[in-house]
Amino acid sequence: MARILIVDDSPSQLMGIRRIVEKLGHEAFTAEDGAEGVAVAKREIPDLILMDVVMPNLNGFQATRAITREPTTKHIPVILVTTKDQDTDRVWGMRQGARAYLTKPFSEEELATVITGHVGGAS
Repeated sequence: MARILIVDDSPSQLMGIRRIVEKLGHEAFTAEDGAEGVAVAKREIPDLILMDVVMPNLNGFQATRAITREPTTKHIPVILVTTKDQDTDRVWGMRQGARAYLTKPFSEEELATVITGHVGGAS
């Protein structure tokens, strides 16, 4: 079982993604903006982070950059999960340190594939 941090400012997105994560047998915990996401990542050291981009305080690009450049969290894979679907957004997100980029809306299977590809199946 992996510990997965979900960072999104939309309560419905948090709930939907959490349901999928838990259905896969993983532990899910959440943060509601990028700044909180960085703080929770440092405190909890999750196995994977699913990060929205468009959020208040610190956007997902900024939060990803902070997490992937921090010595205590740089090993944690960050997957950007966002409505921003332009090639330039994808390139920029990967340059910030993201390991993958998934655009909303996504299917449960797409999210499961991305999660499993980075943390494996639940044991």
